[in-house]
Amino acid sequence: MQHVAPLVKLIEHFRRLPGIGPKSAARLAYHILTLDSQQAEAFAQSIIEAKTKIGYCSQCFALTDTDPCYICKGENRDRSLICVVEEPQDVAAMERTREYKGLYHVLHGALSPLDGVGPDQIRIKELLTRIRLGSVTEIILATNPDVEGEATAMYLSKLLKPLGLIVTRIGHGLPMGGELEFADEVTLSKALENRREME
Repeated sequence: MQHVAPLVKLIEHFRRLPGIGPKSAARLAYHILTLDSQQAEAFAQSIIEAKTKIGYCSQCFALTDTDPCYICKGENRDRSLICVVEEPQDVAAMERTREYKGLYHVLHGALSPLDGVGPDQIRIKELLTRIRLGSVTEIILATNPDVEGEATAMYLSKLLKPLGLIVTRIGHGLPMGGELEFADEVTLSKALENRREME
């Protein structure tokens, strides 16, 4: 099928997506070709709409189509709690537990000196600003249980404890090297329940 240029181009676009190999990319491309014109246009339009209408919340930096996001403006949220996560999809993972009722702060990464990611490359300054302006009493560090996530949690703990805050780390119901996004609700619920204070 190398001579069918539009198909090759479509497969290449799917291959650029995370976790999609050549066979999956081809399978997705062939599936798109089975859609009728209306379905294909709706699919393409949903991509364009997501790209143009979704941005970051100015308070927590999660993905949103309104600013502030529905969590930040939610009247029933506990404003004394902020759960710090690495990526926007981690907010969705934590929300699936239906256990957590506080606010979030998305760092958009984790400390990784080898990759040139220091404190200024992730949203730590914004977290400190939120703490100073709000009535926060506890920070839950829910970074991934891998080397970068642990380093980020330790750094934040040392930074935040002198401010008189309770700094906890989610319990390790999560496997080392795992990612919040792929954890099931029960595992995340247990991890939240077994959080511990950082030393």
